[in-house]
Amino acid sequence: MITLYDCATAPSPRRARLLLAAKGIAHNTVEIDLRRGEQLSEAYRQINPQCTVPALRTEEGDLLTDNAAIAAYLEARYPAVTMFGITPQDKAEIASWQWRVEFEGLMPIAEVLRNTSPAMVNRALPGPVNYPQIAALAERGLARLQHFFVELNERLAGREFIAAGQLSIADITAVVAVDFARAAKVKPDERHPHLLRWRTAMAQNPFMD
Repeated sequence: MITLYDCATAPSPRRARLLLAAKGIAHNTVEIDLRRGEQLSEAYRQINPQCTVPALRTEEGDLLTDNAAIAAYLEARYPAVTMFGITPQDKAEIASWQWRVEFEGLMPIAEVLRNTSPAMVNRALPGPVNYPQIAALAERGLARLQHFFVELNERLAGREFIAAGQLSIADITAVVAVDFARAAKVKPDERHPHLLRWRTAMAQNPFMD
């Protein structure tokens, strides 16, 4: 059976966890405590030298160490419930918005948190290498994040889902981004009515944690 190396409080593994749930894939879970730095322990380095979560051990025994690889594997291995679209046009539209949500949403949030949090001094990037914080990146990240909310709100006007008229990986990633943004003290409000409507509707999905 598939094994997910997870952390219940972190946004990145939540993406993989929601995708597994949306596709109805049974799996084992191993919790990695990021607050205690368990991802940097020698024991976990032996499993995943990248020192990150999520990581996913496939049924074939391979270890996947990023969300892009995990999502690609799960979509190909379990195609009954598609999260990447069916037609070439739909696949392209979903892939485009998936990239935008990652680059314009999740990355700015990470820029804010990792360059301001006292707990992340010299840990401004995930992984085995320490990097110093840069205050200017946090300022830029906050401006980018606020603009992303405006763009996503406009995209969702008259739409139930972000792309291709279906629940997709882009919606899952966006839910995680919108929820995670609260850690940067940014959340949708009356200026983002379409985004608020969409988030409320997404919460009704039975797989949503």
